[in-house]
Amino acid sequence: MRLATIRVDGGDTRAVRADGDRLVDLGFGDLGELFGHDDWQTVAATATGPAHPLQDADFAPVVLRPSKVVFVGLNYKSHIEEMGRDLPQHPVLFAKFADTLVGADDDVVKPAETDQMDWECELAVVIGKRVRRATGPDAEAAIAGFSVVNDFTMRDYQYRTREWLQGKVWEATTPVGPYVVTPDELPGTVRPTLSTRLTVDGVTKQTANTADLLFDPVDLVEYISTIVSLNPGDIISTGTNGGVGHARTPPEFLWGGETVVTTIEGIGTLTTHIVKDPAR
Repeated sequence: MRLATIRVDGGDTRAVRADGDRLVDLGFGDLGELFGHDDWQTVAATATGPAHPLQDADFAPVVLRPSKVVFVGLNYKSHIEEMGRDLPQHPVLFAKFADTLVGADDDVVKPAETDQMDWECELAVVIGKRVRRATGPDAEAAIAGFSVVNDFTMRDYQYRTREWLQGKVWEATTPVGPYVVTPDELPGTVRPTLSTRLTVDGVTKQTANTADLLFDPVDLVEYISTIVSLNPGDIISTGTNGGVGHARTPPEFLWGGETVVTTIEGIGTLTTHIVKDPAR
């Protein structure tokens, strides 16, 4: 199934299932609310609610208020090498906040405070079942599906200290969507093998395949759920591959006016227009 959260008239949001050129209302405000039900797969597959035209869809973040947004750094060999680091023995984790998330086609404002806004194409894992210390089949069963993320990063803020958080959590700078695609729809299922691509103004900057992840989605669910419970709707973003602007010679950054297109095979595309902060 291909599931999404869309904005509708009056400022409301609805969880929907893609059905041809229609989006069928599932009876919930967002996918996080849907995934909170034990039988969400059956509900999503059989719902016959009102239909919204796909061509008019205004995609919200797939989950509006996840209890956790966990990102992984240094998870593709190509990115590790371009950043001049050793291969990690354990996943490199950092957290984001729900306030960072925006929809698949929303504009992203370049903060006036940064001169080093960078792009990062990533595969996201969305949790569909509460788990703690999950291993093997339990970790696999906790994965509701996969989505697309762009982890826009302010490199000058990221490297002010040894901790990355301040470069990663700028408000409304992390698009996620447009869909959550269930594992049965993808080659490799819970360990999907999908091509990824990111372009800036039509020029390809990043390409990879998710089969090359050092720590795959099941590994990450196992590792993170050892530390803290993962709840329905939580998001894990699995890291980016080589081709980021910071590692180029000379470095390349976003200044406002660009269009960044982030695509993962079988899931969908984020189309992000970078705009300058109108208040500054």
